[in-house]
Amino acid sequence: MPQTTKPNKLLITFCLVVAFLFQEQVYAQIVIGQPTLGFSQACASDSFNSFSATFVFSPESALEASNQFTIELSDGEGDFSEPVVVYTSSPGWIIASPATVDFTLPETTSGENYRIRVKSSAPAATSSASVAFAAYYKLQDSPFTINNLVSTGAYCTGGSYLLSIDNPGTGNNDSPLNYPSLTFNWYKETSETTADFVAEGPTLSVSEEGTFFVETNYGTCTSNSFSNRVTISEASISGEADATIASSLGNPYCPEQGLTTLSTIGGNSYQWFKDGVEIPDATNQLYQTNESGTFSVQVDLGDCSASGSIELVSELFLSDINVDEVNQLFEGETLTVTVTNNAVSPEFEWYLNDELIIGETEDTLEATELGDYEVVITETSGCNGSRVYQFTIAQGIDPFPDVPNIPNVISPNGDMINDTWVLPLQYTSGTNTEIVILNEQGKVVFQTLDYQNNWPEDDLNLTSVNQLFYYIITTVEGDVKKGSITIVK
Repeated sequence: MPQTTKPNKLLITFCLVVAFLFQEQVYAQIVIGQPTLGFSQACASDSFNSFSATFVFSPESALEASNQFTIELSDGEGDFSEPVVVYTSSPGWIIASPATVDFTLPETTSGENYRIRVKSSAPAATSSASVAFAAYYKLQDSPFTINNLVSTGAYCTGGSYLLSIDNPGTGNNDSPLNYPSLTFNWYKETSETTADFVAEGPTLSVSEEGTFFVETNYGTCTSNSFSNRVTISEASISGEADATIASSLGNPYCPEQGLTTLSTIGGNSYQWFKDGVEIPDATNQLYQTNESGTFSVQVDLGDCSASGSIELVSELFLSDINVDEVNQLFEGETLTVTVTNNAVSPEFEWYLNDELIIGETEDTLEATELGDYEVVITETSGCNGSRVYQFTIAQGIDPFPDVPNIPNVISPNGDMINDTWVLPLQYTSGTNTEIVILNEQGKVVFQTLDYQNNWPEDDLNLTSVNQLFYYIITTVEGDVKKGSITIVK
């Protein structure tokens, strides 16, 4: 018996070492359960991109201090051959089971059958894939325009009409074509609330009547990325279709926002008209204007044609001023200037010789100084536009000064000095004196019984530097005075 004791002890020691090593190997492995999703579908955008998942693992004691958990995302069909890491924990951060983490989706995410799985690094382990879920990153999530926002289109019998997503389009259109990874689905309305899928792509060739629209393909995720509706009709070769015209700034529109763009249905050629008159060189599908009026268009569709019109209205407020461009003011006098308007919440600014008149903020100004004036009326609500009026106040000139003699020389050059033939008061308005002026050929060029000191009122078409006229003044008493008037240019 004593001879067999030593080998048995060696065998027992060996078995204990093997058992210890086996136990260490077991503890160096973990099992990660299938991740549980904290959502039914993942609809991400720039304003929301956070989704949770929960997983269990065992044993907790097998985790090494350097261990990191990662979450991998498959492709849209659930394939993990080229997974994308969407979450990585810090080393040693997760040590207790179960664990819940949040992850984000990449901007290229688009599909109905994504899955995620969880991996650990120390020790290395991989979970089974989660259940499938729809996931989309909505790069563009606002309404956009097609067909230049024109609500109709027409094609000739046997032809077709091309609908396309506008890029960039008119106004503030947020075109989804700015995001190359996006795809699109076209639909035809079957009722006010239902529609049938027609085709994919950024354009659609239509050869049947109906109302069509397009949506960005975000699958089962609810989205605001959809277009306006366009109703397409068939025009017979012998007839003419309706061509709708749309205004990019609306109708009425605010001209302070700039030019509004008029657009119509697509065709081979175009001709625009304003108030029935052809607009030269206006031969494109789009026409820009800041005017009001009746705008119409003729569209050549090939074997048939279309026409349409729009009553375009500017909604900038109406206003007026009660003074002339040039006004005269005599010493001690005041000129009351008033602007009338229908602006919403108007503000008024008055200027004299380009300097703001402090304290004058009403629609009326009592002007006492000579100079160049300007008033700015601003509508502060609605269209937010302005209108400007400019006028001048000059030193007043007495139209009937008490001159002692009948002048024989005048210089009508617009300098307000000796511009007209000014007579003594005994021959002017109210005396019934007859004033006759003749040219060098003896032809009467002016005759009145109520002279206003205003001859010549019009351009005399002078043919020489100094031109001679003759006058005959006959009072009610029969006194007659004759003489000449020299016009100096």
